[in-house]
Amino acid sequence: MPHTYETDGARIYAESFATIRAEADLSPFTPDEEPVVVRMIHAAGLVGLERDVRLTPDFAQAARAALEAGAPILCDARMVSEGITRPRLPAANEVICTLQDARVPDLAKRMGNTRSAAALELWRDRLEGAVVAIGNAPTALFHLLDMLEDPACPRPAAIVGCPVGFVGAAEAKAALIADPPAPALVVAGRLGGSAITVAAINALASRKE
Repeated sequence: MPHTYETDGARIYAESFATIRAEADLSPFTPDEEPVVVRMIHAAGLVGLERDVRLTPDFAQAARAALEAGAPILCDARMVSEGITRPRLPAANEVICTLQDARVPDLAKRMGNTRSAAALELWRDRLEGAVVAIGNAPTALFHLLDMLEDPACPRPAAIVGCPVGFVGAAEAKAALIADPPAPALVVAGRLGGSAITVAAINALASRKE
């Protein structure tokens, strides 16, 4: 016997978001923040993720305004940059990932750091007013924070900092949200990843579900 299951894509999509809103505790979030958190839960398949979402009060508005003004999106990994849905972007925003740049391996050796961290050095001329999306490497988020300790370093408009992992991820996100150098969003602890980060960016890019 064939399996019986829902085959209407639009109905699956709508029911998924309805289920999240029925089961998740979204009461702490403003109307601007709620669609972002819902998409993150959807990407993770995890009701309860909302309990670990931390964001500055000005994050959603600042990130949306930057995207609507044409800000580039700077990504730490191709999994993040490739996941962003281009038709959702409000101003044909440029999506940039410098990890594969030919200069990065030598730069990483000179810095004594990972390629993910070294790749951020190539962001300096694009960082002013940008939306940063870090979903993979804790070292990238730590290095960004180190860069932004310099008052001369350009400031991004907003930071989605959701690297995943067992070494450094929780600490990097805690450091970001404890003393944010720009409006910021994190998932506390070890949870995170490219899919969750992409979901946040896609929700900020367009209110359409």
